[in-house]
Amino acid sequence: MSWKPEVQVAGNGDKWSQNSLAFATREEALHSARDLMNRWLLVTDCRAAESDQPVNYAIVDGKLQEVKA
Repeated sequence: MSWKPEVQVAGNGDKWSQNSLAFATREEALHSARDLMNRWLLVTDCRAAESDQPVNYAIVDGKLQEVKA
């Protein structure tokens, strides 16, 4: 199991959008979602959602880092 950052964008209804990032912890995914929310003007909400995607990123010392399989 992994966690994915998700955001809602203004004008997109109740749909949640996600990218290819998958984290080992909910906290890392929330950190990534909040970072995206702070950079994009149209994001109205963010969350972390459970996923079956293999973990491929981590937050290390506050920075995004790729995790090699």
